[in-house]
Amino acid sequence: MIPEKYLEQTAASIASMDKEELKAQIRNFKGRFKLDFTDSYLDNISVDRLRHILLAALINTETDD
Repeated sequence: MIPEKYLEQTAASIASMDKEELKAQIRNFKGRFKLDFTDSYLDNISVDRLRHILLAALINTETDD
């Protein structure tokens, strides 16, 4: 189980990122799995969708440990 404080801090951090920061974090994601999205796809989805992708990846990486 992920500690609630970690989840809140991570969500707050992601919520403060703009679209370019989110895309950079997704492109450079270092986890137990690879995120493989094209630049075109990332450019054309909403900021909320980018936030969702990054948060889900971070949560899943944290639960894999």
